Amino acid sequence: MVSAIKGELVSSLQILVQFSGLLSPPPATVHFANTAARKAAVVLSDLKSGNENFYGYSKDNSPIKAVGNMLHLIVEACIARNLVDTSAYFWPGYLVPLEESSRAQESSWSSLTDGSPLMELKDALMVTPASSVAELEKLYSFAVSGSEEEKLVASKVLCGASLLRGWNIQEHVVQMVLKLLSSFLPLDSRSDRRYVQHMPMLHALILGISSVDAVHILSMYGLVPEVAAMLMPLCEIFGSLPPSDHRSCNFEEASVYSVFSSAFLSLLRLWKFHRPPIENALSRHGVFVRSELSLDFLLLLRNSRSALKNLSNVSKSSILQFDPLFQKPVYIDSFPKLRAWYFQNQACIASTLSTVYNRPNVLHVANIILKIICHKVSTCPPCVLSVNPQSTSNSSMGSPPPGVKEDSQWPTLPAWEVLEAVPFVLEAVLTACAHGRLSSRDLITGLRDLADFLPASLAAIVSYFSAEITRGIWKPVMLNGTDWPSPAATLPVVESEINEVLALAGVNINISSRPRSVMPMLPLPIAALISLSITVKMEEFSHLHGIIGQGIEICATSSSWPSMQIIGALWSQKVRRWHDFIILACSRSPFTRDNTAVAQLIRSCFTSFLGPSVDGHSCYVANRGVTNLLGKTLDERARLVVAPGFLYMRSCQLFPDNNFVCEEILKVVIERARTLANDCSSERPAHLRSDCMTLSDASSLVEQISSLAATMLCHAGGVNLIRLLYEHILPTLLLSAGEDKLGSAGLVCSLFEGYALAYVLLWSGASIWGVGETSPAYASIYTSKRQRIVDRHLEFMAKVMEGNIVLGCGETTWRSYVLCFVGLLVDFVPAWILEVKLETLQKLASGLRKWHKGDLALSLLERGGKKAVTSVVESLL
Repeated sequence: MVSAIKGELVSSLQILVQFSGLLSPPPATVHFANTAARKAAVVLSDLKSGNENFYGYSKDNSPIKAVGNMLHLIVEACIARNLVDTSAYFWPGYLVPLEESSRAQESSWSSLTDGSPLMELKDALMVTPASSVAELEKLYSFAVSGSEEEKLVASKVLCGASLLRGWNIQEHVVQMVLKLLSSFLPLDSRSDRRYVQHMPMLHALILGISSVDAVHILSMYGLVPEVAAMLMPLCEIFGSLPPSDHRSCNFEEASVYSVFSSAFLSLLRLWKFHRPPIENALSRHGVFVRSELSLDFLLLLRNSRSALKNLSNVSKSSILQFDPLFQKPVYIDSFPKLRAWYFQNQACIASTLSTVYNRPNVLHVANIILKIICHKVSTCPPCVLSVNPQSTSNSSMGSPPPGVKEDSQWPTLPAWEVLEAVPFVLEAVLTACAHGRLSSRDLITGLRDLADFLPASLAAIVSYFSAEITRGIWKPVMLNGTDWPSPAATLPVVESEINEVLALAGVNINISSRPRSVMPMLPLPIAALISLSITVKMEEFSHLHGIIGQGIEICATSSSWPSMQIIGALWSQKVRRWHDFIILACSRSPFTRDNTAVAQLIRSCFTSFLGPSVDGHSCYVANRGVTNLLGKTLDERARLVVAPGFLYMRSCQLFPDNNFVCEEILKVVIERARTLANDCSSERPAHLRSDCMTLSDASSLVEQISSLAATMLCHAGGVNLIRLLYEHILPTLLLSAGEDKLGSAGLVCSLFEGYALAYVLLWSGASIWGVGETSPAYASIYTSKRQRIVDRHLEFMAKVMEGNIVLGCGETTWRSYVLCFVGLLVDFVPAWILEVKLETLQKLASGLRKWHKGDLALSLLERGGKKAVTSVVESLL
C-alpha cells in the first residue's frame, strides 16, 4: 500500500516537470530553489566524470550552477522525508545545468561542517537556512556539548532562518529545538540551580518559539499542546524565584523575570492560539458569550496523544522522540503556582474583585506597587492610590512579605506574588482615573512602568481590562488628543477603506454610525489598553503583540460601543507599514454584532463560488470556483482586495449568533437548489431548451453547493453547531409549514431540496466526527457524541415514517431527503450505522420497504453489524 502511494507521488512529481512555467519560485525562495537544482546538477556531473562519491555534496567544490524552481524545493523536501530517493535527479527535464567559469562561493553552513568556528559564522547562520540535515546535526552538536557561549549561539541560530524559512528541513529544526527545550525539564525534580545555570540558553529558545511565524509553524505540526506542557514547569520554577535586583526587566537580557515573562506570555499565546472553533451564543440577557479553551484541555489533549502513541507504538516514526519521562501524563495540579493564578484569573473574569480578601500580604504588595507608581508620577499624591485603605491601616495586615521594602524601589518578590497583586492595582488606578483623582497620562505611565518591571503583568492587565469592558460600567472618554490620543487625522481614511474592503467582498454596510462633528470616544478600559499598546517599543512588540493585540480585539468585540475602526485609526498612526493588516483586522468588526452583514457575507461566498443567480436561474461567469471564493495572494503594491471566503474564515469565529448563521446558510442552499431545478426545467419555449442543464450536471452542482455549506458551518460553529443542526435546526425546517415551506416550488425543486439538505447534513457531520471508527484515545470525546446525535436523527426519521410526527414540508422533499441521506450512510459512512440502535434501524428499514426501497433497506440492515443479523435474515425470507 505504501509503495503504491509513493509511486503515485513520483508520477505526480514527474508530471509537474512539464509545467515549469507555473513553478516560478517567489523572490524570497529563489536562492534556495537554485541551491536545490545545483545539488542535482553536481550529482549528474560527478556521475558523468566517473567520481564514485557523486552523492557527497557537502563540500561542493564544483563550478556548476543551475536554475531551480518550486519543483526542486518539493523534491528536496520529499527526499529529506524519505518519500523519494535521489533517482529523481535523473528524471527527464528535471534540470538544465549552467556551466560557469567562476568558482562557486562556499556557504556559511558548508564552512561550519568543514570545521570553521561557530562564533565567526553566527551572523551569517542566523539569516541563512541550513540546506541539509547534516548541517543541522553539526549545529546541534554545539548546542549539546559546546561551551556555554556556543550553546547560546547555537540555540539562537536554530530558532533563526532555519526554523522560519528552512522549507525542506523545517520539521528537523522543530524537533531539535523542542528536544533542547525538553532536556531542561526533569518534571520530577525540584532543583532550581539547574534552571538558573542554563538561563541564557532557555531564554534564547523560548524567545525563538514565541514569534508570530514560529507559533504558526508549531500549530502546523500539531505541537501546541506539547510545547505548552514544556512551558508550564518553566513558568512554575522561574515564577517562584526572586529576582537578583530591583531593576526593571529587559526582554533581551536573560534574568529570572525575563525568562518567566517570555515563558508565561508564550504559554498564554499558545493557550489562546490553539482553540477549536469558538462556540458563540447569546445568553438570556443578550450578553455576548464566548467560551474559552482551558489549560486543562491543552494538557488533556497532550496526554491523550502520548497515550495514543504508546498504544499504537508509532513513537519511533513520530516527529518528536522525547525521553520516556516526558511521555508521562501532565496535570495542572503539578504546578500549584500556575494553578492558583489560573483560578484567580478565572475569578476576576467572572466577577468583580471582592472587597474582603483573606490574604493581607497580597494587598500589602499591591499597596507597595501603587506607592511606587505614585512616587514615579510627580502629579499624584501618595494618598490618592491605595487598596482597601481601611484594612491596610489595620494591624491585621501583619508584617510585609520578604523582599518588600517601604521605599520607591520595586520589590524583589517572585513573579507569581506580583501577578497575584496586579488585579488589585489595576482596580485602584482605573477607579482613580474614572473619578478624576489620577490623570490619563499618569495612568498610562503607571501601567507602562509596571509592564517594564514585569512584562508578564501585561497578561493580567489585558485579562482584567477585557473582563471589565464586558460589565458595561465604565463611561466612555473623549479622544481629544490632550488627555487621550486622537484618531481624527486618520479615522475618515480608515473608515473609508474598511467600507471599500467590505463592499468588494459583497457586504454593503456603513460602519460609521456617528456624525463627523462628534468627537470619537472609547470606554475607559479600551482607551487605557490602546494607549498602553501605543507606548510599546517596536523591538518588544514581536513578543507582546499576541497578548496586547488579542486583548484589544476581545475588548472591541465584547463592548457594545463601535470601537474597532477607532482602534485601527490609532494604530495606523503608530505602525504605518501594518496598514493593510490593520484594515483587514478592522473589517471583521461589523460581523460581531450585525446579522445583516453576516447574511450578506454568506450570500457573497455562494455567489463568488457558484456565480450569480438572476431571476431564479444561474448566470454563468468565468470568475468563479475556489479561486474566486478564497482569492489570490495579497499584493503589497496593489489595493487591498479581500475575497468573501477569506473574510468569512477570518470572521466566522466572531459571529454573535450561530443559529442565525446555520439557518441563513440552509436558506441559501435551498434557494440555490431551486435555481438548479429551474435550469433543468423543460417548461421553457422550444427555442430555449437547448441550454437546459442535464440532471447529472445539476446533481454535481448540488454536491458542490452542499460541500461549501458544510465547510462554512463547520468553520463557524464546530461540534456544537453541527449537533444543533442534526437535533434541532434541520428537523425544525422539515416540520415547518408556510408559504415558503420546503417542497412548495415544484417536483424537481423538491427533489433537489431534499438532496442538498442530505448532503449538507452528512458532509458537515463527517467533517467534524470522521467517517470511520475513532481511535481508542479519543473515543470518549468524539464517538459517543456522534453515536448519540446520529441515532437521534435517524430515530426522528423513523417516527415520521411511522406517522407519529406530522411534517410541514412536501412529501417529495421528505422522500428525496431520506433516501439520499440513508444512501450516503450506506455507501460512505457505514461505521455510523454500527452505532445506531437496532430498534431504530428496524423501524427505518420497515419504512423504506413501504416505499418499495427493499434493496436500500436490506443494505442498511446489513451494515448494522452482528445485532442486525436476525433482521437481515427475516427480510430475506
